[in-house]
Amino acid sequence: MENTQFGESPRGRQLEAFNRLLDIMEELREKCPWDRKQTMESLRHLTIEETYELSDAIIRNDMPEIKKELGDIMLHMVFYAKIASEQQQFDIAEVLNTLCEKLIFRHPHIYSSTEATTEEEVKRNWEQLKLKEGNKSVLGGVPSSLPALIKAMRIQEKARGAGFDWEERTQVWEKVQEELAEFESEFNRQDGVAIDQEKAAGEFGDLLFSLINFARFIDVNPEEALERTNLKFIDRFRYLETEATKDGKKLQHMTLKEMDFYWNKAKNR
Repeated sequence: MENTQFGESPRGRQLEAFNRLLDIMEELREKCPWDRKQTMESLRHLTIEETYELSDAIIRNDMPEIKKELGDIMLHMVFYAKIASEQQQFDIAEVLNTLCEKLIFRHPHIYSSTEATTEEEVKRNWEQLKLKEGNKSVLGGVPSSLPALIKAMRIQEKARGAGFDWEERTQVWEKVQEELAEFESEFNRQDGVAIDQEKAAGEFGDLLFSLINFARFIDVNPEEALERTNLKFIDRFRYLETEATKDGKKLQHMTLKEMDFYWNKAKNR
C-alpha cells in the first residue's frame, strides 16, 4: 500500500532512512574528532547505558522516549559495524545477512517442513537448533555478565526449552515454601548463634531462584515487577521527604513513627 503522505511505500521510507543513517555515520567517522576516536571498547559501556535507558522507557510505557532510545541503540549498532569494516572484518550488510540466515535457520516451522504450533514447541526447536550450531550446552547462550536476576530468568527459560522443568505450578510453589522454611529455620533463630554468612547467602539465593521460577509459571516478569516496586518506593520516599520538609522537619531528626505518618499519606494518595 502506498503512503500518500510521503509519496512512497513504508518500506521505501524505511530503506531511505537507514541509508541516510549510514551516510551520516560515514561523515561523522571522517570529520568528527570524537566519533573518529571511538573504538568498540570505548563504545561498550555507552551501549549498556543506552540499553538501560530503553528499558526504563519501556517500563514507563513512554513511546516518544522509546523511539528516541531505539535510535540511540541503532546508532551504536551501525557504529560497531563501521569500525569493523574499517578493520576489514565485516560490514553492516554482513551483519544483517548473517542475522537473516540465522532467523531462517531457527524458524524451520516457517521456512521449512518442521511443524510447531505452540510457543513451547518453537522454543524447544530453537534450543535444539542452537546446539546444532555448535553450542555445547543449552545454557551456553546465557551471557556470564548478565545481572543475576535476569540471568536466573534466562537459565530457567532455556532449561524449559530443553524439557527440564516442573510440570505443575503447585510443584513450584511447594519448592518456594520448602526453600523459605529452610531459610527461616536456619537464619531466623533467637538463640544468639552467629549466622554463617556464606551459607545464608547460598540459602537466600536458592529462595530467590525458586521465587523467580514461580513468577515464570504465572507469567510475571520478576525483573519488571521488582523495577516497578523500586519506582513505587522512590516515589513514596520522595513524597515523604517533600512533605516533611514542608512541615519544617528533617529526616535525620524524625522518629520512624513520624516517617510512617508521611509514608502512609504517600500510599493513600
